[in-house]
Amino acid sequence: MTTASSTAVPTLIGSVQRALRLMEAVGAHRDGAPAKQLAREAGLPLPTAYHLLRTLTHEGYLRRENGVFLFGAAAERLGGGHAAPRPGVIVDSLAHWAHVVGAPVYCAFYKDGEIEMVAVADAPAAPAVREWASFRETGHAHALGQCLLGQLDERAREDHLDRHPVRPLTRHSLRDRQALLNRLRSMKRTEPVVERQEYALGTVCAAIPITVGSAVAAMAVSFPVHQEEQLLPAIEQLRCEVTTLLRSFVFSISI
Repeated sequence: MTTASSTAVPTLIGSVQRALRLMEAVGAHRDGAPAKQLAREAGLPLPTAYHLLRTLTHEGYLRRENGVFLFGAAAERLGGGHAAPRPGVIVDSLAHWAHVVGAPVYCAFYKDGEIEMVAVADAPAAPAVREWASFRETGHAHALGQCLLGQLDERAREDHLDRHPVRPLTRHSLRDRQALLNRLRSMKRTEPVVERQEYALGTVCAAIPITVGSAVAAMAVSFPVHQEEQLLPAIEQLRCEVTTLLRSFVFSISI
């Protein structure tokens, strides 16, 4: 005989489900999205979406800037009080991604005013770039560093360059601070950052930003210069792989 408790349907709160769909929609957009787009992607009537967005903004889970909605401080605190992603989650996946894209994969954070390489995954057939000059001090010359610096505000960027001046490492490197600043200001957040033999001769590299709340992070791939045609397809494949993984977490992570 089947008991009532074994067949009972759990009570689901529709408004909570709708709010979660909106949060997931926000998480799919690195630079935020307007209410109409979020309503459409969440499958909600626009008036309902407006009410929920106002409530989530009031409670600090979202914030509105220049007409688009992004995650707020309360959403960031759901990760255990940290604005940064759990490094272990990414580190454990680097070897898999390196195998999938057929290239070394790098992950770095900008923390406490410095570039920190979290991890690198490579293989004997596709070795990582050797750190012949400190990655931390030469962010102006490699794609990871340029991608991280491009995410900083003007003040933080200038402070970093005061402590780590621009200096050419190869004949392809940017020659001075102004050249770097011009490049950083011209970058589009939706496009990968590419450098060709600026850090190491014979190597090309591309990086993509990873944003979790207020954290600044990036991932990159590299190839020998004679395989440069594989660079952009590989970084786009990495973007898809990372997005698929990170969207499995609460409220998603936008790339």
